[in-house]
Amino acid sequence: MLHVVPYQPLRLITQNSLTSMCFKLMLSRPVAFAQIWKSWFSSHSLVGNKNIILMGPPGAGKTTVGRIVGQKLDCPVIDIDDDVLETTWNMSVSEKLQEVGNEQFLEEEGKALLKFSASGSVISLTGSNPMHSAGMQHMKKNGIVVYLDVPTTVIMSRLKSMKVDRIVGQSPGISLKDILQFRKQFYKRWYDIHVLCGGDIAAEVVAEKVLDAVKRYQNSELETFISTRSSRSGRSMEKDSRKYFSDVVTEGLAPDGGLFVPERGLPEFTAGEWQSLIEATYIERAQVILERCVHPADIPASKLAEIIGTAYGENFTCSKIAPVRHLAGNQFLLELFHGPTASFKDFALQMVPHIFAYCIPRSCNYLVLVATSGDTGSAVLDGFSRLHDTDKQRIAVMNFFPEDGVSPIQKSQMIGCQKENAWSVGVKSDFDFCQTAIKQIFTNSDYTGFLTVEYGTALAAANSINWARLLPQIVYHASAYLDLVRQDIIPFGSPVDVCIPTGNFGNILAALYAKMMGIPIRKCICASNENNVLTDFVRTGVYDLRGRKLIPTFSPAVDILKSSNLERYLHLIANEDGQLVTQLYNQLENQGHFQLRKDLLEKLQQDLVAGWCSEEDCLAAIHSVYSTTGYILDTHTAVAKVVADRLQDRTCPIIISSTAHYSKCAPAILRALRIAEIKQNPLSQLHLLSSYSPLPPVHWGLLETLKKKGNEDHQVCAADMGMLMSRIETLIQNHFM
Repeated sequence: MLHVVPYQPLRLITQNSLTSMCFKLMLSRPVAFAQIWKSWFSSHSLVGNKNIILMGPPGAGKTTVGRIVGQKLDCPVIDIDDDVLETTWNMSVSEKLQEVGNEQFLEEEGKALLKFSASGSVISLTGSNPMHSAGMQHMKKNGIVVYLDVPTTVIMSRLKSMKVDRIVGQSPGISLKDILQFRKQFYKRWYDIHVLCGGDIAAEVVAEKVLDAVKRYQNSELETFISTRSSRSGRSMEKDSRKYFSDVVTEGLAPDGGLFVPERGLPEFTAGEWQSLIEATYIERAQVILERCVHPADIPASKLAEIIGTAYGENFTCSKIAPVRHLAGNQFLLELFHGPTASFKDFALQMVPHIFAYCIPRSCNYLVLVATSGDTGSAVLDGFSRLHDTDKQRIAVMNFFPEDGVSPIQKSQMIGCQKENAWSVGVKSDFDFCQTAIKQIFTNSDYTGFLTVEYGTALAAANSINWARLLPQIVYHASAYLDLVRQDIIPFGSPVDVCIPTGNFGNILAALYAKMMGIPIRKCICASNENNVLTDFVRTGVYDLRGRKLIPTFSPAVDILKSSNLERYLHLIANEDGQLVTQLYNQLENQGHFQLRKDLLEKLQQDLVAGWCSEEDCLAAIHSVYSTTGYILDTHTAVAKVVADRLQDRTCPIIISSTAHYSKCAPAILRALRIAEIKQNPLSQLHLLSSYSPLPPVHWGLLETLKKKGNEDHQVCAADMGMLMSRIETLIQNHFM
């Protein structure tokens, strides 16, 4: 029997009334529940009346870690094996297992848990406790469950050294590795906190990680967001005005016109933590990374897992979700087009609608506004149309795109993706007008207030100005690096470069964030087409829109002159100097240009290099790569390939982001490959590509969307703010009233 250290909670509380109130609020108003959750935890000790419950496979070190945590907290330590099961049964666990067999053992073990009660203690579960549902529900009522996630290979090695060759639930013919993998689903079901434990990590280090994770879990006050344009003096905000993840998802754009960023930056992973994810699946990697970026008071781990599973489960045709393919030499392609609308935008926009639906209060309807230069529109429409029917009744989306500034296939796809809660509006202007118009609408308090009062409807944003759009993109950049390690291309710690076709700066910003979080990215190469304002800026520090006109190109998704997410990066390298960012963007708005200080340009050039690609070189690259490898690049990826060829120094691998399926750019592909005369009808173009047998198949989702009948109609609007606001009001009346 372990010695139980006497413990007195630092503060006694009455939980019943609070629990009842929180439960009701959680069902009716998730945001309000999150605020009470934050307030409650911020005013109590680390443990209080709650138990810290350590969970994990046999060999994870739960007992040893539990003792260390208990000593540090000066609270009771209870080992379920030694202090509960063997005491209850009056025999050893192995004897009980031999007596009753696997299935009955799990039932007996669960019954013992149901009779067990403790408060303010550290409890180490058995490896099989999580397989009994009722027992775990009982334990969670007064406990924070911490999952010690140790790689299966490490567990196998530890069990071998302990001379353990069988565990509970292992039947004849089933390997130890198989049963360990099988059990993971139960661990993932129950945990509140996820602690990654590498191979040789000491128990003392794991104990510290557990304490740090519990502190974070109980105090979300530190995970607030600020505007890129907020002054340092204005950040000592009253508690009521603090912004949390659920707030920034809902609001999208900061009230001062800036973009939301986490006040304390992004979490950093240790090398050991990243290495523990090398053998993980894409979904497992996403879960771990996003849990560290989203506080459980905003979205609990179990709900986040559900959202990730829904987003990447059946909606992606490739089981690897974002596979890395060798192209030639030291160049690798990160394929980001296996989602339902055939572009990298699916990674965020299959998730964000579900995050949004969870975070918003149920007392209000929401109209989500989005501007697109090509791929975002169809991805937003598809994502929000997949919400549950009850959510679709209170959430609608309106997509603005340049009527004559997207490819025929992209336009047909956006029109074809329209559903009962999702509409597209063509605007007789360019993308920059659409994006600027949305920002102006959000900062027009009279108009947004009118919509709220008159129609009970609030506006929200789904462009990459919304913080939730960026987080899923961090995952695939990290995952690509880990895949190269898993494929033995590089050892962990060796650097890579990344080259990304860049328009609004969101995708490349996500790669920079992955670097900040510990992924060894050396340089991020910013690839532009003939709209090369970013290339000039990275090279000179001068962002100059004077005299520039948008040039329609074969790569319309990066036909952008005002790159919104650049503001977040400038805020980062300026040491969060919101006043400087405000000054720069006011100058851009009023004078059409700004220039970085020399020290900031030097910082920027440590992270970024940039180049651009002509239309002729883009088509030539598509033809050359297909001729030599049989692989077809889309036009955006071809832009990145051309720039990578020019700027890489070939001292390390380079990962090129392949941001769209080639069939989205059918006219340019047909022209580049010199196949046949180009027909104007988008469906005819896809059929022509499909009929050319040497080519890889066209994208299934794109083909199905274009085959739909009756979706040819869409609204078209003049480039006039009054007209846009009128269309918004009409849609609200038709859908919500």
